[in-house]
Amino acid sequence: MKKWFLVSLMSILVVGLLAACGTSNNGGETAGSGNEDENGDKKVLVMGTSADYPPFEYIDTEKGEEIIGFDIDLAKAITEELGYELKVQDIDFGSLITAMDAGNIDLILAGMTPTEERLEQVDFTDVYYTAHHMVVSLKDSKIEKVEDLEGKTVGAQLGSIQLEQAEEINKTIKLKKIEDRDRIPQLIQELKTGRIDAAIIEDTVMKGFMEKDSDLTGFNLDTDEKGSAIALPKDSELTEEFNRVLGEMKENGELDKLIMKWFGGEEE
Repeated sequence: MKKWFLVSLMSILVVGLLAACGTSNNGGETAGSGNEDENGDKKVLVMGTSADYPPFEYIDTEKGEEIIGFDIDLAKAITEELGYELKVQDIDFGSLITAMDAGNIDLILAGMTPTEERLEQVDFTDVYYTAHHMVVSLKDSKIEKVEDLEGKTVGAQLGSIQLEQAEEINKTIKLKKIEDRDRIPQLIQELKTGRIDAAIIEDTVMKGFMEKDSDLTGFNLDTDEKGSAIALPKDSELTEEFNRVLGEMKENGELDKLIMKWFGGEEE
């Protein structure tokens, strides 16, 4: 009788312990999003970005060393919804796709446009934001239209869609030279020192620089913009999941809230 009682008691304790640990008859899987590792912790997704592109991604040195911005908040919202932990890595823009091809990062949010060339290397989500190209110069440069770039040295960020735009302009308006730099602040510095006459930079990014520097001016190029999207490895299962969450954020207004927070208004 005592032996039966002890066996029964032990059975109850084992069942209770298994239930407390979240184990069931489904093969031992634990409850949750399904994106946990073998220890039950959230799987980590490493996001590559180029933290020189305010308000998309940048470091506010007055507040700390953390990378902040529109793309960061968007990535956090999507990965949290999907049950992942997010880690952000700062990489020069021109090296981002190479880093993902090497398996060093899992996704790219860096104001990146889904061009045909890039689509040969990576997959993209739906577009989440559309801005415009701006030709930036010093106020005393007298550069007020595209034609004024003739014979001038024009700069753009290495690997960017703006660099391609400079090359397109050079086909119809003979530029003196096209210069590329890794970071946007480097382009601004080159303008200030006279090493380049103008730079092509996204207008949303330039808004912040122009508010702080009254010597800068610019005008938007009349182009058909494709917008920014999230880059993921070819044939990634995450692309569909990211698009699902992006669609939900567009429908429920969460994406508009982020746009209002970082850009001061909705995109036109």
